[in-house]
Amino acid sequence: MSRTAIVYDPVFLKHDTGAHPENPERLRAIVARLKSSSFADKLEWVTPELATPQQLEFAHTPEYIRYIEQSALTGVRYLDMDTVICPDSWEAALTAAGALITAIRGVVGKKYQNAFCVVRPPGHHAEAARAMGFCLFNNVAIGARLAQRELDMGSVAIVDFDVHHGNGTQNAFYEDPTVFYVSLHQWPHYPGTGKESETGAGAAVGTNMNFPLEAGDGDEKALKIFDEHIIPTLRKYSPDLVIVSAGFDGHRDDLLGGLEFTEKGFAGMMRRLLDLADDLGHGRVVAALEGGYNLESLAVSVAVCV
Repeated sequence: MSRTAIVYDPVFLKHDTGAHPENPERLRAIVARLKSSSFADKLEWVTPELATPQQLEFAHTPEYIRYIEQSALTGVRYLDMDTVICPDSWEAALTAAGALITAIRGVVGKKYQNAFCVVRPPGHHAEAARAMGFCLFNNVAIGARLAQRELDMGSVAIVDFDVHHGNGTQNAFYEDPTVFYVSLHQWPHYPGTGKESETGAGAAVGTNMNFPLEAGDGDEKALKIFDEHIIPTLRKYSPDLVIVSAGFDGHRDDLLGGLEFTEKGFAGMMRRLLDLADDLGHGRVVAALEGGYNLESLAVSVAVCV
């Protein structure tokens, strides 16, 4: 159980988006960086399973799932002005969701110490019945529900440090106190959600935390929020599993955001989450790729987090 799993499949490269920021070169850059790293011998490359339609229903309606399948297989190109698909997108999306399932099963089952899912399409904007923001299925939401329903994880924390707020993930658990969602993101920015006042509803009030950042904020501000708010709060919540929506478009070299994070900042966030899981006595951390569109900063940032 001493190795970190990298859950990846070349099928992700077949999700053809054309001249689009979210394209296959992102994963090619990440894979090349990890395989040439000084710690490459400590990684275990794992092929993910495909999520089943029943597992997709952990986060999506049956009608929406059929819509995505039929849209991809009949040659629809645009689901909205930002979200592009092709016939192979259906298999890629099933595999991306399946990567979280594979990783979580492996980590909970102590097959791996922890795991990073190098996937596309990303997921945190996907709503129960709507694709948006490059996302088809909400990979981390599906993984969280599987952990609870099949692996006896009573509570799950999802921490999202993508530059964009994960509206789909927040909405999936907004009234559910068994999943604690935390987002650190730029405000105002796409998709327009993620105000500090959005704290959950009903029995889940207090289990949804947003930390809107201003353009220009960087590592120091983010790590202070982790140290003073996120980590102490999650330590009290004591989740059985920590899932990370790892988006790297907050890097200062990324053109889709205005934050000033560096790879050292991302490494600091990840280290704090790993230490938290260790402090809680289980060490269970699974990360999944979300955004990040400058190939060099993306590859470097993923590598330092891994």
